[in-house]
Amino acid sequence: MAIKKVLTLFGALAMAGVMAAPGFAQSPVKIGAIYPLSGNAASAGESAKAALEVAMDVINNAHPELGDLTLAKGAGLPGLKGAKIEIVFADNQGTPAAGQNQALRLITEEKVHALVGAYQSGITLTASAIAEKYGIPFLSGESVAANLTERGFKWFFRTTPIASDIATTYMAFLKELKAGGRKVDSIAIVNENTEYGTSIAKVLREAAKESGFNIGIEIPYSANTTDVQSQVLQLKDKKPDVVIFVSYTSDAILYMKTMKAMDYKPPVVIGDNSGFSDAAFLTNVGSIAQGAINRSAWDIGKPGSVTYLINEMYKKKRGVDLDDTAGRAMQGLLVLADAINRAGSTEPAKIQAALKATDLKPNQLMMGFRGVKFDEKGNNTLAAALLIQIQGNRYVAVWPKASAAAPLLLPYKGW
Repeated sequence: MAIKKVLTLFGALAMAGVMAAPGFAQSPVKIGAIYPLSGNAASAGESAKAALEVAMDVINNAHPELGDLTLAKGAGLPGLKGAKIEIVFADNQGTPAAGQNQALRLITEEKVHALVGAYQSGITLTASAIAEKYGIPFLSGESVAANLTERGFKWFFRTTPIASDIATTYMAFLKELKAGGRKVDSIAIVNENTEYGTSIAKVLREAAKESGFNIGIEIPYSANTTDVQSQVLQLKDKKPDVVIFVSYTSDAILYMKTMKAMDYKPPVVIGDNSGFSDAAFLTNVGSIAQGAINRSAWDIGKPGSVTYLINEMYKKKRGVDLDDTAGRAMQGLLVLADAINRAGSTEPAKIQAALKATDLKPNQLMMGFRGVKFDEKGNNTLAAALLIQIQGNRYVAVWPKASAAAPLLLPYKGW
């Protein structure tokens, strides 16, 4: 009996030790991430993947050097007893059908607790529809098409500035240029023809009309095109004062190369983020796109700042500076993780309720938003953007003046 009691005691102690071991820690919170890891937008997808991996590091490990950034001070999610975030990446291959299929697989087979993605608005459209059907929270950090939040969905949220915010920014900028004596009477919109480009073009058209500007020409095109000579010829013929490109990476690069080959330099070139923000754009055509203007909510900041330290973490992983689009994807994941932490649960309805109650302040963010607070449609009412310009081998903030790190240089230099 004595031996039996001793063995029982040892067994109980051994079990207690096992239960206390790291292997029996709180189960990880699984988040599915749907991005283009192949196809024409693979560079942007890989950048988003690297950014999300940095966010996972920030959440899962203690980073007190990152100050008030949400979830940075401790290790894991305190609301779930230190549970870690686990990201399950899925390749949407740059097509809406693949994005939809991956969302279904992540929900039904991988059993993810929430989804993020999917870079291209047209793919976010289909992937989030699957999440809505299954009652799984879907947070988009970077897709801006207006129609995404016009579907009456209850499970879809996004942190990024949207098409209407972007149009407002551009019109305010152009009004200031006009007041300063620059000719901006005729605007050309050159947009890829999926949900992203079509949505931005429509909102720009409406905003320009309200602001008294003339859209002299609109040129929709396929983002998969390999020849844009006819589009550039149309621009040369119409001679607009301002050209706004709404393009993904490969087509943005193609336009810059074609403009140089055809010796076409419009006075003002604005690239609507996306392809113009991809590190591959600067690497491939930055030297022939000098003076191109882009929108952004990301600023690396001064050495030692929170944003500077985040950029250093990203650069070690990706080899280049963090860009705005990947930064917005990273911010989206941090907001979702904050909601899951406050929910104290991986139950979809509790995460949904926590997202609705989100009220993050600027000091808790890495992006230059005024905060994060969602309206009834799931849009962040505090999203914001500034304008940056290629000067030398990098982008610098140039507008508004209060946020400028360098003076705006016009006309567009190109090469």
